[in-house]
Amino acid sequence: MSVIQIQQLTKHFRTRFTPEGRGKALRAFFRPQYRLVEAVKGISLEVDEGEVVAFLGPNGAGKSTTIKMLTGILQPTSGGSRVLGLDPSRQRQQLAWQIGSVFGQRSQLWYHLPPADSFRLLGAIYEVDKPVLARRTAELVERFGLGDFFDVAVRKLSLGQRIRCEIAASLLHAPRVLFLDEPTIGLDVVARREIRGLLQELNRNDKVTVFITSHDMGDIEKICKRAIIIHHGEVVVDESMKDLKHRALARKYVGVRYQSPVTFAIPGLPPIKHTDRSASFEVDTRQHTLQEVVNKLSALGELEDITIEDEPLENIIADIFASRNEQSARGVAVGLAGKALAAQTLAGGQS
Repeated sequence: MSVIQIQQLTKHFRTRFTPEGRGKALRAFFRPQYRLVEAVKGISLEVDEGEVVAFLGPNGAGKSTTIKMLTGILQPTSGGSRVLGLDPSRQRQQLAWQIGSVFGQRSQLWYHLPPADSFRLLGAIYEVDKPVLARRTAELVERFGLGDFFDVAVRKLSLGQRIRCEIAASLLHAPRVLFLDEPTIGLDVVARREIRGLLQELNRNDKVTVFITSHDMGDIEKICKRAIIIHHGEVVVDESMKDLKHRALARKYVGVRYQSPVTFAIPGLPPIKHTDRSASFEVDTRQHTLQEVVNKLSALGELEDITIEDEPLENIIADIFASRNEQSARGVAVGLAGKALAAQTLAGGQS
């Protein structure tokens, strides 16, 4: 069953700009000029109950704008969406009782109060019965390991502790869908791993649907089963994580370490980086089989260790963005060439 349905969702912003030149800038001060920014361009997708979906894209791609429309914070310019059968733009209050959201740059906790007080306030806002709130709070404190700092003012907590409290607070009213916008931004390796584990447990045990944006590929690889990639406000990829990684199976990364110094001189296979005893290679298996590469590396000296890894997800996604940028640039160039040719033809016909 689909819990999120999006049909041709579009969002435009009118932004003020100052033209170049002192005279134009002065006129613009009294007569402001605006340009239309297409943040989201008619995207359509569905998310089923219990899915953990990564919503990816570079800065400015439209990720946060889309989440804000799905949570009712922003009104769409056109198109529509349904979350749990409700229209976020018209039924925001009813929807708020059934969804949770965490924005990495914003807090729903009161800065000078301990999380315990914020939880009580949020429970009152969501009209959670006191016995239910007490039971739910106790469960979340135990699950998220908040006991040691639950009565400490938020301003005194580490970023990792605060994010754990933020996610726990968003679950007080037992939402069916959780929207996370950069939840692990700024966290250290240990804190990120803890948050990922908590989200996996939440999805596995409570069947909560998770819709997450993140620039941390570790988040995506560890907890998501599906990736939706948005670029310049348009969905360019929507497939399983397995299929996404399958795109780069032809490219492998081989690392070797030898017991004594060797000279790395294999024709057609230069190392990406190396020392006198170790090296890393990027191997295109369409040109060199892995067995062939391993045999050649073994012939160089006594191997101490060898590793073979798939293409990192971060590189796969970066390649997709680069490819889309090249296509856009070619499209612009073709369009300009067509206009120039049309202008020349028109000028020739008039002469």
